[in-house]
Amino acid sequence: MRKTIRFRKTTRREVLKEFAGAAMASQLAAHGDVEAKAIDSMPSAPPPVGVTLEDSKLRVTFDPTSGALTSLVNKQSGWVIQRRPELGISFRMQAPLRGRHDNFILGQEQRAARVEKSGNQIHLEWHNLISQHAGVLPMAFAATVTLSGGALTFEASLYNRSDLVVNTVEYPYLGDLSAPSPETKMWRRHMWYGNLQSQEIHPHFRNDKGYWGDLCPLETAGSERSLFCLIQSEGQGFYVQVNDTEAAYLVQYTFEQKPGDLNSITDLVPEEAVISNHPVHLEFRTTHFLFTPPNSEAKLTPIVFRCYPGDWQAGVDLYKTWRKTWFHQRPIPGWAQEVHSWQQIQLNSPEDSLRYSYRDLVKIGDDCAANGVRAIQVVGWNRGGQDRGNPSLDTDPRLGTWQELDDAIRQIQAKGVKVVLFGKFKWADMTTEWYRRDLHKYDIVDPYGIPYQGAGYNYDTPEQLAGINTRRFGIMCFVDRAYLQVAANEFKKVVALKPAGFLYDEVCSHGPALYCFAPDHGHVVPSFVYAGDIPMGEVLDTDTHHDPDFLFAGEAPEDIVIQRYPLSYFRIGDGHTPVCRYIDPQAPLMVAVTGFDDREMLNRILMYRYIISYEPYNFKGRLGDFPLTLAYGRKIDALRQRYKRWLWDSEYRDTLGAKVTVGGAPHRLYSVFQTAAGERAVVVVNQEPDREIQARVEIPEPRELAVVSPEEPDERPTAGAMAIPARSAAVVIERKSTRSR
Repeated sequence: MRKTIRFRKTTRREVLKEFAGAAMASQLAAHGDVEAKAIDSMPSAPPPVGVTLEDSKLRVTFDPTSGALTSLVNKQSGWVIQRRPELGISFRMQAPLRGRHDNFILGQEQRAARVEKSGNQIHLEWHNLISQHAGVLPMAFAATVTLSGGALTFEASLYNRSDLVVNTVEYPYLGDLSAPSPETKMWRRHMWYGNLQSQEIHPHFRNDKGYWGDLCPLETAGSERSLFCLIQSEGQGFYVQVNDTEAAYLVQYTFEQKPGDLNSITDLVPEEAVISNHPVHLEFRTTHFLFTPPNSEAKLTPIVFRCYPGDWQAGVDLYKTWRKTWFHQRPIPGWAQEVHSWQQIQLNSPEDSLRYSYRDLVKIGDDCAANGVRAIQVVGWNRGGQDRGNPSLDTDPRLGTWQELDDAIRQIQAKGVKVVLFGKFKWADMTTEWYRRDLHKYDIVDPYGIPYQGAGYNYDTPEQLAGINTRRFGIMCFVDRAYLQVAANEFKKVVALKPAGFLYDEVCSHGPALYCFAPDHGHVVPSFVYAGDIPMGEVLDTDTHHDPDFLFAGEAPEDIVIQRYPLSYFRIGDGHTPVCRYIDPQAPLMVAVTGFDDREMLNRILMYRYIISYEPYNFKGRLGDFPLTLAYGRKIDALRQRYKRWLWDSEYRDTLGAKVTVGGAPHRLYSVFQTAAGERAVVVVNQEPDREIQARVEIPEPRELAVVSPEEPDERPTAGAMAIPARSAAVVIERKSTRSR
């Protein structure tokens, strides 16, 4: 049954006089509002009694007059997350005017028509919303806040009866997000490119948007990358979840430090509560990019708050529990789930490097078969080479005939080496006649009617590496069903070659484009372009769904999209946090190895249970080009095969369940695995370039322990102490008894 909201005609002045105080008048005066002068002398109302929800874990309070969230407390730890009631905020909206895009509807200017508690819920309503530059608008905003089992869920709806488009609604809103104590650090953490990104927000706060672009330092992350954001402190955290598994629209996690940093060298936040007569506070809000048209209604994606004790793993555990309720993955071929490694090889670049012919692929397959490498990712096989001619998946006559490529794939796979072809559909090479004639129709268009562009990539020659003759990209609209058919037609060319799989490059990003405003694409204007990622996967799957052994892979798909492309390929660095492995211990996750004696990367791959992708000369060389790396990688895979129960078929636990010390000090480079029978394995890495370390592994109530390593794979009994040579790794494994060997 549709809810009816009745609007009472009222003026801005009447609404302000009804409930405004001196603080609001001052704020309006700061914006040059002449009406603020009339109420400037009004006395401030005494602090109202709050309306509160409370369970054993959380307590949240709302102001009965404004509807602002004024207090949020983690009862189990005592962390006052929303500290000062006077800084509480209900919401914020943006409703652009003709000639004035910057027209906000501030929650501080509104009076709540309803703040009512019912059981474990609070219902809030605001009517006749006051905007900064268009007076009172016939809009209403209604929210229901539910507290159950420590989960605080915010559900809301916007009723827009005005002639304006409401671009964004920011709700829920914490006006004074506070650290557990003034000296305690906080970080924001979210998923992106196979990693759990981390950025400090207290006591240092960096401005991501540029000082020219905003009043106060601002940082954001989006739901197109991560459905959760952790506000991590020391020993505890605050979890924010966006309940959207279909990419309906963009939600951003927005952090704003007011009034700014103490100084611009260190980005240090002022310690004082007030500086230069301005309150010092960190705001946090979830920004919903709704683009709600006139005379319509919109339901906001629910947002969930929770608290947790511990480090990031405890926060991600909350996400894992929710993920199980909706995550349904495409079947993974058996070979891709086994201990194995890959090689990535580029046949041709956009600068016509023409490194290998289709016939040469057979020799590369022989290399792989001889060295125990199970699959080849073939890049630049299509007309024009890598990142030229996209999205075309025609063969290139300069590399050979279609039949020669077909024969090469068949011969390689007969040797037990899988061939996976590489391609991408998000970009269209703007230098091609196909783009000029036809593909430009599918460009994602911005609000001004101008197509977005991808910067393109630079290869090989000095002029292209300098960006002079780079082939720029049009960004294709996946919400346009007509373009999905274009992509499907190209993908049929892959299927016809009968490879073992397809790796969709850059599946994780649409470049600078988030929404498409094209009026002739057959979609709602605007449409969130990431909403097309799942339909694209379904369209591609149409030609292969009958083949359970066909592998769909992608470059670092975000968690919604990885359902369609279950093997994820990415690159990592020294600060990598293996969040995808922690979320899914058995997912086929693959990482590039490029160094000529790349023991450090290979040790991380062992530690995180990643698949090796050998890429000599940045995936342009042969396996024999880096024998040191290849030899050590083969030892790692042999160790994982021999101790598969512990290192491959087990659950990855990051560092939970064991402690490792070196010289009595904590050691950070280790990981813990646990078998279905409860047996544990601890991988310890020594990254010192030229020094052996003496490490000690401690696990609760250990059974029989042994130590193994890639270079000494036979078991040696241990009580937990071991010597690990420089640039090496060791594994302590636990057995229930000797009879289980």
